[in-house]
Amino acid sequence: QVQLVESGGGLVQPGGSLRLSCAASRSIFNLYAMGWYRQAPGEQRELVATITRGGRTNYPESVKGRFTISSDNAKNTLYLQMNSLKPGDTAVYYCNADRGGISLWGQGTQVTVSS
Repeated sequence: QVQLVESGGGLVQPGGSLRLSCAASRSIFNLYAMGWYRQAPGEQRELVATITRGGRTNYPESVKGRFTISSDNAKNTLYLQMNSLKPGDTAVYYCNADRGGISLWGQGTQVTVSS
């Protein structure tokens, strides 16, 4: 079973930046579509960014232009660069690997945007 471990969360002021990392226990980026999701208290989990096996990225309007998803296949690591952070970005961020009917999740990392 593949394990996904997120890191890089923390407390940041509005307008600041964070880079999240998701380390996979083995090479999977050529097999799975990867993504980042987030869940704020009392809210449903929502899509933040995805990247296909071919490297195509997709973002919802709420983060487009501020967030960038990327991967380093040699390190089996997925990244989420988050710039111009807003209080509304506060949530637990989860890494996801999806392949057909198989969906894998990490344990999440907390991001808090507050002054």
